[in-house]
Amino acid sequence: MKFKRSKKTGFLESCAASDLAFLLIIYFIVIAGFNINQGFLMNLPAKDSQRLILREDLLRFEMNNEGEIIYTDEVIDITRTRNIIYTTLKENPDIAVIITIDKEARWQNVVSFVELAQDLQIDAFSFSMKKEIQ
Repeated sequence: MKFKRSKKTGFLESCAASDLAFLLIIYFIVIAGFNINQGFLMNLPAKDSQRLILREDLLRFEMNNEGEIIYTDEVIDITRTRNIIYTTLKENPDIAVIITIDKEARWQNVVSFVELAQDLQIDAFSFSMKKEIQ
């Protein structure tokens, strides 16, 4: 008795290739959902918010072109900045932290200050660039 031999099909001609491609697509869609870069998560005020901030509730810092933090005309490090903000927030939770940044400052220093504000959970935080004097 002779058996008929079926013609062997290659991998690309079979349904296995399309099944594998479908499973890989599903796998990458699921993995992509876990790789979300959220950046800095800061609570922003509502659009119709009417919060008033008094002048005595402002805590002002400056960042010079070297990336140094200046508070009351004195250069301070990030640890001292953290202590100043922390103690001021403890005394007055309605404090608003403002930093004015020189355009030549290293952005890593700016990011470090923003991270500090995020770590201390500051409700009112603002930063702006120094205006050039002409």
